[in-house]
Amino acid sequence: MMPISERALSFACGAEHLIGILSLPQEPAPRGVVIVVGGPQVRCGSHRQFTLLARMLAAGGTPVLRFDYRGMGDSEGAQRAFDSVDDDLRAAIDCFQRAVPGLREIVLWGLCDGAAAAALYAPQDARVAGLVLLNPWVRTEEGAARATLKHYYRDRLRDPALWKKIAQGGFNPIKAAASFVGVARRALLPAPARPDADCGAALPERLHGSLRRFGGRVLVVLSGADLTAQEFSVVAEAPHWRSLLQEPRFTRQVLAGADHTFSRRAWHEQAGAWTAGWLAGW
Repeated sequence: MMPISERALSFACGAEHLIGILSLPQEPAPRGVVIVVGGPQVRCGSHRQFTLLARMLAAGGTPVLRFDYRGMGDSEGAQRAFDSVDDDLRAAIDCFQRAVPGLREIVLWGLCDGAAAAALYAPQDARVAGLVLLNPWVRTEEGAARATLKHYYRDRLRDPALWKKIAQGGFNPIKAAASFVGVARRALLPAPARPDADCGAALPERLHGSLRRFGGRVLVVLSGADLTAQEFSVVAEAPHWRSLLQEPRFTRQVLAGADHTFSRRAWHEQAGAWTAGWLAGW
């Protein structure tokens, strides 16, 4: 493993200043990673996941920048929604290139709505050559309901604890039925139309359009025990999504049993290993 150094960076985004941490290997590769934080979070990530990932990748030769959006952590300004951080991402990449002059390509790595933010931004910036998307956020009311019907209720019926609860009289069938009917009604809402323009489109279609226009390499990592990941899997069954994800530039990994933030050491280390292997395979 390569020796690394770390230092704080301050850089402008409009009238505000943002704070980031650069993890720099002794001999940096020309392809660097910018970690795009899902919200509301800061640059260390849940369970220090982003800190550990940055250090692991840097020890393998990849320079990494993780930073706080405006309005988050140590950065100035007002908090923004995940689909309104394009200026933050551009400012971070500009700063990254100034700090590591040998950079030629950028990979954006994001979790949840950080993944969605990265995917929405990527087609706008020719410096971005790749995306790593963990449990991408594609939330719609009907999409969440369909994922719940397909995954939660199926797994619940197979859970011995449920049948034990029923046998002991601790199960309320009226309440459970009402909940199921409510979810089913939302799941039966018509899928949103697919307009040619992204303006006004539902989030899954906006992401599909961005990834189609992007053209770079994409690694998708999904947790096996996470509703957000399951909702993405349901969305990805649509023919236009399936066609896109089958392109050779897409790689897809599923980590069975993992939760949304890869909270166990084995889980976040596996996600990091998949990232490192994918980067090395270019």
